[in-house]
Amino acid sequence: MTEAGLRQGVGLTGVVMFGAGTAIGVSIFSVLQPAAEVAGSGLLVAVALAALPMILFAAVYAWLASAVPISGASYEWPRRFLSPFAGFVIAWLRVLSNVGALVVLARVLANYLGMAIAIPAMPLIAGALTGVFILNYIGVHVAARLQTVLMLLLIAVLALFVGTGVPHASTATIGAPLSAGSAAILAGVPLMISLFLGIESAVEIGEEVRDAKRNIPLGILLAILLTAVIYAAVAATALGLVGPAALAKSDAPLLEAARVPLGAWATPVIVGAATIAILKTMNATALIFSRSLFAMARAGVFPSGLAAIHPRFGTPHRAIILCYILAMCGLLMPPSLVFLLLAVNIPTMLKYGACSLCAVRIAARPELLDAPPSLNFPPRLMAVIGWLGVVAAIGIIAAGLEADHRPYLLVVGWLALGLLYYGVHARRTARASF
Repeated sequence: MTEAGLRQGVGLTGVVMFGAGTAIGVSIFSVLQPAAEVAGSGLLVAVALAALPMILFAAVYAWLASAVPISGASYEWPRRFLSPFAGFVIAWLRVLSNVGALVVLARVLANYLGMAIAIPAMPLIAGALTGVFILNYIGVHVAARLQTVLMLLLIAVLALFVGTGVPHASTATIGAPLSAGSAAILAGVPLMISLFLGIESAVEIGEEVRDAKRNIPLGILLAILLTAVIYAAVAATALGLVGPAALAKSDAPLLEAARVPLGAWATPVIVGAATIAILKTMNATALIFSRSLFAMARAGVFPSGLAAIHPRFGTPHRAIILCYILAMCGLLMPPSLVFLLLAVNIPTMLKYGACSLCAVRIAARPELLDAPPSLNFPPRLMAVIGWLGVVAAIGIIAAGLEADHRPYLLVVGWLALGLLYYGVHARRTARASF
């Protein structure tokens, strides 16, 4: 165990599966519809553009993790290397982002399963959330093993879709990817970026990874390569089978595409794959969510009780329970997938931008670290990558305004509530110090 008491139960395979497993999940089953609606066949270009900033962010996260592997890294790094206030803002907005992600997962799960079996949506959603949080409560090693099993099953099903679909696909059905225009393609990038979000998720459990300074950077590299290959194959196959117009009209776009090569088998195959993907992504999201609250409590920003560690399971059990409650409350959010995806992506881009700034600052002042990063990247290179990451994050946030402005208002409102809490907490802390 580490000094904080968190149990080190994740190896390299677990790191890859948490990263690729978070990214290769529900988004491929949900984002093709709104992306096709916004960008048409230009979503293929949007996928490629979305991958470029994720490579920058992956490099930043791998470099930082090779120096400071710590649980709740997206809070801890900005707090240590920028300011406590910056760390709070990022982590506070991530609460909204994680709740939004779990709501997307829950709604898409209900949509897909509803096509196969008649089952009440809300009991299904509540049961899935409850089961995932119970697994995370029991232990990170249990969650990691489940993630690996579900990931392998999902890869097998997606390989079946691509393998049977390619002979039936055609470039004529795809159409001209650039015909939608640059504005529409750029508007699709903030949606398509959700395909890659979470590729760095293992950094959030840094203290629970064995040989973290080696396994996290290597795991991030392997995860992003695996993710890029799978998404390129699935998106191109789906477009080649039914075209962008059909994808834009369907509530289950991959199911619509799979019916061409698989016929009656499409429903059980794609619904099964979607269920696996959703549960897998819910599992990783729940783990990341709880570690963020745990890190904030350990730093004294949230009540100290949330930093408690279960004496048997070695998990931040109270933080997990609070995350479960917040996720259940999040089911009251609006059902629009464009709205929900942007509500998830805006805080996530701010997080990526803040961590990119951390890399810039460390590159300029390496004495901030107790030990040099195990990834021996030149400081000037990391400074350039960091600044490019900042610019990419801001650009992606700005591009999303073209799709829907309402999530931006939600983020601003949630931030205002957080600033109010932070001000009250700061005054109480100041009084207690006297």
